[in-house]
Amino acid sequence: MADLVVLSFDGVDSADAVLTKLRQLKKQELIDLLDACVVVRPEEGDIHIKQSVNMTRIGASTGLSTGAIVGMLAGILVLNPLAGMAVGGLAGAAMGALGGSLSDYGINDDFIKELGETIQPNSSTLFLLVAKATPDKVIAEIEQYDPKILQTSLSQEQEDKLREALAAAHSQ
Repeated sequence: MADLVVLSFDGVDSADAVLTKLRQLKKQELIDLLDACVVVRPEEGDIHIKQSVNMTRIGASTGLSTGAIVGMLAGILVLNPLAGMAVGGLAGAAMGALGGSLSDYGINDDFIKELGETIQPNSSTLFLLVAKATPDKVIAEIEQYDPKILQTSLSQEQEDKLREALAAAHSQ
């Protein structure tokens, strides 16, 4: 089961920097990130949401390959497989991109927007969907950014332990 952890940071670049660190830790198998999203609120202006999984791009690439294969097979029937492959690929990419843009994966987009509206100007927030982690090693890597816990799906006991570990790491 995955847990949601939402961390807030001072500065608009901090959440991106922490996500980069977490991706490095994922390669070392110290954390298993299922999804992540960065929300940035500049000093002035609207919030900016950066999804780590671009469903539109994934849908377009899948649709392109599927459409090209189906188009080529249909083109063989009319003795023009290249034209069928081209038309099928374009149609498949368009339909895949549309389907990808309408789908939601991981962290709920409405929740991200709703909570993102509450963050302070000149700050950033990192939404994480974590399957498993090695907390002491992860905290050691991100403590320099002074994360503040906004919300989690952890049990109260687990959340209290996380808050204590972050506070202890920050006070050192």
